[in-house]
Amino acid sequence: MTTMTVIVLGLVTVVVLLGVVTAVVAASRRSRTRQPVRTPPAAPGESPARDLASDPDYFDPRTIKVGDTVYVEAARYRAVGAVHCAVQGEQWTDYLLDEGARRYDSWLSVAERPGPGGEPSHLEVLLWTDVPTQGMVPAKHMLIVDGVEFSPIERGTAAFRSEGRTGLPERGLLDFADYRASDGRLLSFQRVQGGQWEAAYARPLTPGSVRAERLP
Repeated sequence: MTTMTVIVLGLVTVVVLLGVVTAVVAASRRSRTRQPVRTPPAAPGESPARDLASDPDYFDPRTIKVGDTVYVEAARYRAVGAVHCAVQGEQWTDYLLDEGARRYDSWLSVAERPGPGGEPSHLEVLLWTDVPTQGMVPAKHMLIVDGVEFSPIERGTAAFRSEGRTGLPERGLLDFADYRASDGRLLSFQRVQGGQWEAAYARPLTPGSVRAERLP
């Protein structure tokens, strides 16, 4: 075999190897492009809003109206009032629930939260229970309530419109400060501007655990 033949064969081998390497790299890139982006699982009490709205087996808690009989898990309430809130493009409704006792001590929050990065929105449903804070005011740092440490996550002022019996003016501004413990527990302070701070714990609910009956 002549020297020239050896050189030609060597060049051909190099070209073939370069072609194989290029094909492998291109295939790898296409493979990574096709891999679906993983969507983080919904937090407890959250459910994709589009699924809930299209599923006839679930009651949509966003449709609760004042006067409805509301069932939250095994408890039966009457929705005697509602406070519709809005801040920076986000909206939510707090329903005042009466279980037949002399005082109203349960609020049900229903909010549609936008998903991160263009993901579908989800419903957040929370059941609030009053917390005796004995004059405590929300601070911008960690708070200790009932021996549990809560870190601040959000605070601001929302415009509200009340409906039915709520004990609030028909319209106004509502200050809020929200906190979260390391175990996921939520604590929120709220006050109508000019009023006193009130606090409550939140318990996340699945939207499917809430239903309502409406008088004809």
